[in-house]
Amino acid sequence: MIDDGTGLFTIGELARATGLTVRTIRYWSDEGALPPVTRSAGGYRLYDAASVARLELIRTLRELGLGLDDVRRVLAGERTVAQVAAAHVVALDAQIRSLRVTRAVLSTVARRGSTAEEMTLMNKLARLSAAERQRIMEEFVEETLHGLDTVDPDVRERMRRTAVDLADDPTPEQVDAWVELAEMLQDPDFRAQMRRAVEFNAADRAPDAPRGQSMWFAKRLVELVGPVRERGTGPTAPEAEEVLGELFGDADRTAVLERMTAGFNNRVARYRELLAVVNRQPAPPHAEDFAWVVAALRARTGG
Repeated sequence: MIDDGTGLFTIGELARATGLTVRTIRYWSDEGALPPVTRSAGGYRLYDAASVARLELIRTLRELGLGLDDVRRVLAGERTVAQVAAAHVVALDAQIRSLRVTRAVLSTVARRGSTAEEMTLMNKLARLSAAERQRIMEEFVEETLHGLDTVDPDVRERMRRTAVDLADDPTPEQVDAWVELAEMLQDPDFRAQMRRAVEFNAADRAPDAPRGQSMWFAKRLVELVGPVRERGTGPTAPEAEEVLGELFGDADRTAVLERMTAGFNNRVARYRELLAVVNRQPAPPHAEDFAWVVAALRARTGG
């Protein structure tokens, strides 16, 4: 406090009293957040006790990350501290989500040893909106199903319900899975492969076949193969022939293998694994059962 009986403070005295720098206080004053009460005969800005309290409020709001525009509105009574805080929480939440995505992308880049081009694509894919991610999936499904009216209705419905639900704060593993999945969904070879599997479903289904027949077959396969695998029976063992007979009867094994490998191969299995990771769901069950059947068919057809 200057020693003239006025109870006023210079900027230097405010700095010593609050621990703030003269430069910071002068900047806030220049920006209109801390206007001086008056000026000395020499033109120096002077502040009173209320200015000290105002300065402490400005410092608190700034430490909490509020911009000077919001600070001025609070000090002018245009907005309450609670209103500004609520708005700032929303902004911080968005910033935190963005930082988490950034961290996940960088972790994936570091783990993969990605190039600059790969990193750019990865960052773009990771920051797509939920609607944009779902659109990629829906376009993939529609192309796969287009014109195949005899596909099992349960299969069609399940495919159209397939969701891509990447978390707002994804882990590096989820970002990695989504990037790989997005690349797969847009890969013409994989699209053609899935289309071929659905075409087999449509061709094999009789007009009067009951709804859900494909699901019934999958359930039957698991019921037959699971216990056999648990006993340690390999797909090349003679006992495997009995399982194949139960599943396919006397159907041509080469034709059956073609259909099985279209719908149950490494890429399709990987597609389902990636979906599970992105959607934070358990790994798809029974993939080994289907792989066992494919291996048993190959062993008997030379495929």
